[in-house]
Amino acid sequence: MMNSIYGILDMIFAPFISLDPNPNNPIFTIFMISTLVALLTTLANKFLVDQDRMEEIRVKMKAFQEEMREVKKSGDSKAMEKMQQKQLEMMSDQKEMMTMSFKPMLVTMLPILIVFWWMAQEPHIAQTVVMLPKIAYYCLLVPLWHMLYQPLPSTPTGAIEWLGWYVLCSFAMSQIFRKIFGLKTN
Repeated sequence: MMNSIYGILDMIFAPFISLDPNPNNPIFTIFMISTLVALLTTLANKFLVDQDRMEEIRVKMKAFQEEMREVKKSGDSKAMEKMQQKQLEMMSDQKEMMTMSFKPMLVTMLPILIVFWWMAQEPHIAQTVVMLPKIAYYCLLVPLWHMLYQPLPSTPTGAIEWLGWYVLCSFAMSQIFRKIFGLKTN
């Protein structure tokens, strides 16, 4: 089963590797895959989440938190009881918000995991190393990540591997697509 999935993904993505200016270190291919995945997850969010309702709940929760802060400062016990009742009402809104947030994740999680699995199996991608400018290397806290996750011994200082490059590209492209499609950022 997995071999057939790998074969299908290989047919889809292998042309990207062959078109990559440097097929032995396919930085562009990883960028294209992360862009495609970012687009699909953004579209899933756009069509599966009621953006207006989500924003309405966010605004309501923010107002509630500010009101709760004010009541705590005042020390008024009757007002605090009212806020605790209101908090119970807010829990249903939080549940609704969580449910809306999970819909796109449920739809996109399995395909994304399969694509990650393919990328990790693909020899060209699995050995990809991206040299970052020194300032980017430190601003992105890559040394901290390397303490938590040991890179391959062949990875030079100042570089990230394919997964780090994928995450950077995916995050950047997701933000761009969110702006293009008018999705509110959290």
